[in-house]
Amino acid sequence: MGGVRVVRLANAIAPHSGGLRTALRELGAGYVRAGHDPVLIMPGLRPRDEQTEQGRVITVPGPLVPGTGGYRVITARRSLRRLLEKLEPDRLEVSDRTTLRWTGEWAAAHGVRSMMVSHEGLDGLLRLLGPPGLPAERLADRMNRASAESYDVVVCTTKWAAAEFRRLGVPNLVRVPLGVDLGSFSPDRHDAALRSALTGDGGPLLVHCGRLSPEKRPDRPIDALAELRRRGVPATLVVIGDGPRRRSL
Repeated sequence: MGGVRVVRLANAIAPHSGGLRTALRELGAGYVRAGHDPVLIMPGLRPRDEQTEQGRVITVPGPLVPGTGGYRVITARRSLRRLLEKLEPDRLEVSDRTTLRWTGEWAAAHGVRSMMVSHEGLDGLLRLLGPPGLPAERLADRMNRASAESYDVVVCTTKWAAAEFRRLGVPNLVRVPLGVDLGSFSPDRHDAALRSALTGDGGPLLVHCGRLSPEKRPDRPIDALAELRRRGVPATLVVIGDGPRRRSL
């Protein structure tokens, strides 16, 4: 295959679904259609190497992150370094803020243009996964400043994710909003009968669609429903998804 070889690294991809998994799949398929050669390296339970609609996907073993509902991370630097050298990327794209941050320096040392993609706020992740009392914002600022210096470009998909880089005055920050599939998410698909069946009395309908794991805060829509009901609003909540917090919720 001709074009540019874009090696993409990602951590914390949900086993079966999720926004990052979807974004990576669509981006890789777009690279293929444009005539490029995308390679995705991601963590999993066991090693795999396969050709897919989004290009080559290489799965390397990575340990589970406790309490995240199945997230894994790549921790084996030596073997990943050898794999990168073997692949000889023209560009490196990294969707991670934790164990893969060192790859920006690797890319610079090998003359490879690099990009870190930020899908979330690092300070929020540190508060969620770190020990109590961790100075999350100060630590996130230090890590983000180092990342911005290591990678040629930092891409944020949301204004929220970009805020922590903007407060540092990072000069190589670019905002690229995620796209929406207007075929699937269209007002033309509105189903009045389904809404009536869900709400019964026709009151407000709340929908939570996502994995029921701590970082998604699935307790918030339940709290919102309780508050609405307390105020006498006949709201209904529909939860679509599954995960480790299902039983407690």
